[in-house]
Amino acid sequence: MRNWIAFLSLLLASFVAQAQSNSAWPRETIRIVVSFTPGGAPDTLARVLAEDWQKTLSIPVMVENRPGHGGNIGADFVAKSNPDGYTLLIGTVGIHAINGALYEKLSYDPINDFTPISFLASTPNVLIVNKQLGVQSLKELIALAKSKPNELTFGSSGTGTSIHMSGELFKDLAGVQIRHIPYKGRAQSLPDLVSGRISMLFDNLASALPLIKANEVTALGVTTLKRSPSAPDIPSLAEQGLKGFEAVSWFSLMAPAKLPKDIQTRLNQLTIQTLSKPEIRSRLLSGGLEPNPASPEDLARYIQLEAAKWRKIVQQSGAKEQ
Repeated sequence: MRNWIAFLSLLLASFVAQAQSNSAWPRETIRIVVSFTPGGAPDTLARVLAEDWQKTLSIPVMVENRPGHGGNIGADFVAKSNPDGYTLLIGTVGIHAINGALYEKLSYDPINDFTPISFLASTPNVLIVNKQLGVQSLKELIALAKSKPNELTFGSSGTGTSIHMSGELFKDLAGVQIRHIPYKGRAQSLPDLVSGRISMLFDNLASALPLIKANEVTALGVTTLKRSPSAPDIPSLAEQGLKGFEAVSWFSLMAPAKLPKDIQTRLNQLTIQTLSKPEIRSRLLSGGLEPNPASPEDLARYIQLEAAKWRKIVQQSGAKEQ
């Protein structure tokens, strides 16, 4: 009997200690992992959160870039981290909705190994081409690609990203044969695009706008069904004849699976507070990102829908990675 009472006492003490630990969150540095190189939309969102949280919480919040393998390196790292609220991930459509269908073997489960925190923002992708290509419209690009099968190339920030799959969708709907050139991140692909080493690139609008405004590349169309408020002069690919072309890059905040509910709720509240600030919303919108924080439950449902949608597109494209 005494052993049983002692066991119950230890168990109760453990629960109390865990509750106290959770309620005391945060007490140490928070790390937000970005699975891509600095400078892109995921990195921008991570730094917006880090800057604001650091002021709000009065503790260090650092951004850590772990690029490579279509976002899988950073995602795997977070999936295997302690679910204590101190290691978070900027989730993407590639990591959570595409890679599960694209890669034959993943070291993590894109859905079950993560705790959803909040939707962050979305941005259209935009088709940009190098100036040397000499095309000014989607019609001209398609005609050129059809006259030179497999000679034109399209870059991406990594296999399995929405940028890559936008290119695969383009190949299918336009009926053209172009070669995919994957990079470790957009930062590596852009110099090759500007210099003419690759023909075209589907980039996040938020990331591509500076190059477009500087007239270093030619923008041919956005990948949403309608034009973006951030760039109303750029027509959609759908309105130019590629009916049904829609490929949106979205970003979320994720934690390892089994994150305590109270920490999940606190992180969700912090995210909504940050992205609802007028100055932050204005900053993101001007850069092509449309913030739309939501509940963890809404995010979980959205990811399930996106995974089903992109699974079909991956299968239709025939794309497969080891």
